[in-house]
Formats: sequence, structure tokens, C-alpha cells
Amino acid sequence: MSRRAAGVVLVLLLAALGVLLALVVPWTVLPGADLDPDPLRDFTAVELAREVAFHNALRPSSYASLVIGLVVSVGLGMTRWGARVVTAVARPLGGGWVWQVLLGTLALGVIGRVATLPLSVRSELVLRDFGLSTQTWPTFAIDVGLGVLVATATASLVLLLVIGLARTLPRTWWAWGALGTATLVVAGSFAYPWLVEPVFNDFRPLPQGELREDLLALAERDGVPVEDVLVADASRRTTGLNAYVSGFGSTRRIVVYDTLLASAPPAEVALVVAHELGHADENDVLVGTLLGALGAAAAVCGLALLVTSRPLLQRAGASGPGDPRIVPLLLALASVGTLLASPVVNLVSRQVEARADVHALDLTGDPGTFAATQRRLATTNLSDLEPHPLHYAFFASHPGVTLRLALAREWERLR
Repeated sequence: MSRRAAGVVLVLLLAALGVLLALVVPWTVLPGADLDPDPLRDFTAVELAREVAFHNALRPSSYASLVIGLVVSVGLGMTRWGARVVTAVARPLGGGWVWQVLLGTLALGVIGRVATLPLSVRSELVLRDFGLSTQTWPTFAIDVGLGVLVATATASLVLLLVIGLARTLPRTWWAWGALGTATLVVAGSFAYPWLVEPVFNDFRPLPQGELREDLLALAERDGVPVEDVLVADASRRTTGLNAYVSGFGSTRRIVVYDTLLASAPPAEVALVVAHELGHADENDVLVGTLLGALGAAAAVCGLALLVTSRPLLQRAGASGPGDPRIVPLLLALASVGTLLASPVVNLVSRQVEARADVHALDLTGDPGTFAATQRRLATTNLSDLEPHPLHYAFFASHPGVTLRLALAREWERLR
């Protein structure tokens, strides 16, 4: 493999990613707006105190889970312990490289999940104390297991592709791996509504009636083709409120949480859907998929530079990128890289979400209902009203609710 070629391609991919981000991300969503978010202008002191109490109770376990997960992943990836796990779990089935990748990925995923499980239980208890979770312990356990299986299946596909190519094409595997991983990202985005969403929720058509007709009419007026309006049984897990548009082209479905239908008036349901239609109208999922594909290709090129480092391979107990014992190292590097990239990813996501807010306001022309909806979502979901800048950068994929309310006021002023 030519490290220089991989480095050159990495630079080109990052440059292309930068240009695309500059061109497609709505860095200014409402020209002339002067946003001045103020929690106490939109929420009572009691509501603010309840949100602060919730996050003070939840975040210690959330942060600790993140740290422990990274420590376990890096500890297994940067030492020979991970390689030993991969070898040991595949030995009963002959120890072939495919079994090492599949069973090794599963074993490492289970180890990481078990290490953080007590903290997940603690977080679940906090969610129950504040009325945000409706799960039973059996359904909680099922979701934990399903989460591990889905994550393992996704990671295994990528690892089988990358390691298999490194074994058969030792000089150019990184180029084919970048192309293959990008293809998997695109295929996964299209397959997600049909393969992953049904794993965690059941869906039924919204019954015939005025609300269904209003939502379909809203989509038609917006010029967004929609195949159906579905209701997700979110109430068996949460009291949180949400809706989204799923699928592509003529197969798009409006999906509404049953919790939203049960607690919000029709005008607010329509407002939430109008926001999601904004994503569909701007093809945000498709653009995000293309950005993700470019990012995945760049990540493979970056990994190629790292996993051909002899000291790093020796530390991990692997002989090269085609050695299945490299699985823990690849997973560790992916975990660290994902965390480091999250501020940029979240910044882009927040801008896209803000544009969808403006779209909803333009479509409905109803800033009052927009504000009422945001307040309802915030108080029901206990959204962070004054997020810490670091937390906001690393974990907030949506604009802060007080910023969204300030945006609505500016939209009304500027219209």
C-alpha cells in the first residue's frame, strides 16, 4: 500500500468535504435576524429549575458512560487484550478470519455494553423519576440487546469489507475500502426505514380523519410527495414527543409519535410535521447521506495511514490491516474519531435544523403555534434551556430551544 497515495486521497476528500459543506450547509438561515435567547423570557423559574434538576441527575452517569466506553474501547484496541478476545471467541468455530471479525466484533460490543450497563440502568432510573420513560425492565433489556445486535451488524459489514480487501488487495485495499464504505453508507441510509426502524417500533397508518387529511394536504402544498402517514408506538418506551419524515422520493412517509398525537392539539402536530417536511423539501437526508459517504471514505484513508504504523500494530497485537486481530484497534480508532468529529457534525446538523424551523414558519405562517409547540416539546422532553458550550458543541444536534423561540420572534419581525 502506498501511504503517500492514501494521504493524497485523504487530503482531496477532506477538501471536497469542506467545499460541499460550504456550499450546501445553510450558514445563514434567516438574513437580518438578531437572535437574543433568554430562558426566563419563555419559561418559568419552576420549569427552568426542573430541567436543571433533571440534567444534573442524568449527566453524571451519561458522561461516565461515555468515558468508560472510550476507556474500554481504547484499552482493548491499543493492547493485545482485544486481539486475544477476537482469537478466543472464534477458536471453537475453527478460528477463520471471517469468524474472528464477526464474533470478535460481537464480543467487543458486548464487553463495552456490559461495562456501561450499570450506568445505563442509572440513567433509566432518572428518566423514570422524571416521567420520561415508560419502559419495563424486560423491554429495557430487549432494547439493550437489539442495540448491540444492530451496532454489531453495521460494524461487521464495514470490517468484513475493509479486512477482506486488505487480505486480497494488500496495496490498494484502502482505495477500494473507501469506495465500499461510502457505498455502504448510501445503501444503509436507503435501507434504514425498512430494516432498522421496525426493529424498535411498530407502525400503523393514522386513521382516516381530519388530521390525516390536513397533514397530507400540508405535504401537497409544500410540494413534497408523501406515500402515507404512520403512527409509531413510542409510548411503550417514552413520554417524549416527536415526528419525522422517513424514506426517499415517492416512498416518503410522515411518522408521528403516538405521544405527540395524545398530548398536542392538531395545529401543533401540523407544525412539527411542517418542520420535518422542510428536511424533505431540501433533501436533507440525501445531502447528509452524501456528506456521510465522503466522510466515511476519508475515515478509511485516515485509518489506512494509522493501521500501517508498525509500532501501533505491534501494540495492538496485529500483523497488518488484513489481520482480523486488528478489529479492536479499528473500533477504538473509530470511537475516538467519531467523538472528535462530533462538534463539526453537530454544528452542521444545527444549521440544517434551524433552516427546517424557518421552513415550518414559512409554510404555516403561524409563529404563535410554533412557539407553543417548542415550549410543549421543551417542557415535555425536559430540553436543556441553558446548555454548557462544550456540551452544546459535542452533543447538541438541534438548536437550543430558547434560540428557536428567538428565531420565531425574529421571523415575525422580519416578515
